[in-house]
Amino acid sequence: MNQQIHLCHHEVTLLPESARVIIRPFIPSNVHLVATIIGRALALTEDDVALQLAELRIGFEARHHDLVSALHAHFEKVRHHIPSEQPLSLDRQLLIGAIFSGEYALESAALFNPSMVPHPDQSGVPDGALRFIMSLRATGEGHISSIEFRSGIIAQDGVITLDPVSRFVTLPLVVPNPKYRKPNFLSKLHEMGFENAHTQAVLSPLAENFTRSDLNQSLTNVREGAESALQDLNPTLDCIQWLADSNYELQFSEKLAMSERIIFPVSNNESNGIEDARFVLFTEDDGSKMYYATYTAYNGRAILPQLIETEDFLHFRVLTLNGSAVQNKGMALFPRRIGGRYVMLSRQDDENLFIMFSDNPHYWSEPQLLMRPEEMWESVKIGNCGSPIETEAGWLVITHGVGPMRQYCIGAALLDLEDPTRVIGRLRQPLLCPEGSGREGYVPNVVYSCGALLHGGSLILPYAMSDKVTAIVSLSLDELIAALLASE
Repeated sequence: MNQQIHLCHHEVTLLPESARVIIRPFIPSNVHLVATIIGRALALTEDDVALQLAELRIGFEARHHDLVSALHAHFEKVRHHIPSEQPLSLDRQLLIGAIFSGEYALESAALFNPSMVPHPDQSGVPDGALRFIMSLRATGEGHISSIEFRSGIIAQDGVITLDPVSRFVTLPLVVPNPKYRKPNFLSKLHEMGFENAHTQAVLSPLAENFTRSDLNQSLTNVREGAESALQDLNPTLDCIQWLADSNYELQFSEKLAMSERIIFPVSNNESNGIEDARFVLFTEDDGSKMYYATYTAYNGRAILPQLIETEDFLHFRVLTLNGSAVQNKGMALFPRRIGGRYVMLSRQDDENLFIMFSDNPHYWSEPQLLMRPEEMWESVKIGNCGSPIETEAGWLVITHGVGPMRQYCIGAALLDLEDPTRVIGRLRQPLLCPEGSGREGYVPNVVYSCGALLHGGSLILPYAMSDKVTAIVSLSLDELIAALLASE
């Protein structure tokens, strides 16, 4: 431990809560089984249907904001299996929807890997205080990860208070006709090896900013107008369709509390999890602001770094990232441009920490080595614990290191403000290591964070313990900077 740095452990612990559940569709892949199950529901009398549905509503309605809408949405997913000539009552539709539904406890296994950013709404906050949003990785059955949120206040004296956590959780509306940016779309297709005549035929009629319906119509036109002998047509069109599915928009109701908003996997890229979102409040040169989050999409076989954009934590754009350096985990965006360019930390090789520059926040290439493991506590690999934080002394980077027995510790480094490729300070001993009961959890001997923030003269550092629960410490920024500069 760095003796000159004093840590204040706050009486805030975020524990996983199994009672917070969403409703997910559970539809067998075997179409004959789906038809058989529906047949049983169709054989019931209307009185039996009403009785069964009433019992379901008694058992489940109090656990969800809008049970009926969820059941009806899941009925719509299997409607095409029902003979078209057979009219169904609303009750029977809802019962069929319930048959193909199930609850999923988002955080039953863990609530961890937090990041903190200032809340976009600071109205009514006392002088000297700060309202914040904390993102968290929630993991449930099957190790499927999603993003949850909490909100709270850091008082002028540093006391941290979390807002009450709702019993309910709600999935957002997946915007049915999202917008796309043609340059980004073309860049990704080129990177994937699908920039050909079919791609040009689909995209050339479209505007610079086009909608999903525009794209669907163009795909239809190209497919219908092509010769059946073109063997590379279907793979190209399938790739374009995959890319469109991977870039989507989400919308939450403004009536929902922050803790009720859940970002659950939507695309096939992330079917097994949205992992370790690193949120940052980014300020453009003109003063405009945007919240970005880099995260790892996982489909059970491969990982893919992706990007989230939001201005208000109500409307989210989820985007694929482009470029040869978009690989591995742990991409973290600097909170402003440096020398007119966007800057990102990354870990290309699962060992060292890299830095890269770009004119476009969606395109990354040519990473430069920034730091290698040096101390025994980081002898296996190093990475970042969120976006760098600007201070007068330099860019503060909270790091993590993996050492013997796969123990994760949290450290820190300092980069030059004008030239962040220069490391001007680096702790030789970690700030935090797993200890006591914090060593025990889903993955033992781990402390980890996805983003801290400054308040007054303190660094507020939320961190997860052993991939299970989340806690918060704060420490003096002056003490930390002094220790970093002394280390060199």
